[in-house]
Amino acid sequence: MDEPLSPAEVLAAMPHREPFLFIDEILEVDDDHIVAAYRFRAGADFYRGHFPGNPITPGVLLIEAMAQAGVVAQGIYLLGRAGAAEQGPLLMLFTQAAVEFTGVVRPGQRVIIHGRKLVFRHRMLRSQVEMQLESGDAVCHATLSGMGIRQ
Repeated sequence: MDEPLSPAEVLAAMPHREPFLFIDEILEVDDDHIVAAYRFRAGADFYRGHFPGNPITPGVLLIEAMAQAGVVAQGIYLLGRAGAAEQGPLLMLFTQAAVEFTGVVRPGQRVIIHGRKLVFRHRMLRSQVEMQLESGDAVCHATLSGMGIRQ
């Protein structure tokens, strides 16, 4: 196996960029789990219409943040460990979700995302992912899947 990527190297390898990168920092990553953080910017344009006077972060963006951490970033780490990058560039794509929401994220709040690998084989990753507010209050949890494809 190749040397593991550092959290900063995994973050740099993410295919997303502002304004669609929903990871500010990777706090931990190894073969079995990842912990990442993101602060939803209070001035983000989507809050103007979701919902005026009582803005909350759209659920689809919460799913995207969980997928970026628990599937894409974790997948980049695992593919790097497996030496897949030596066989040519790969892109880790999100493919499936089963999500349950239990809270909301308001503008300016920081979330912590915990992902745990369930299955990783043939460039396919399935993870159990949870999101909490920085305070520890649960926001949502999901089983998410993705796969590495050749670019």
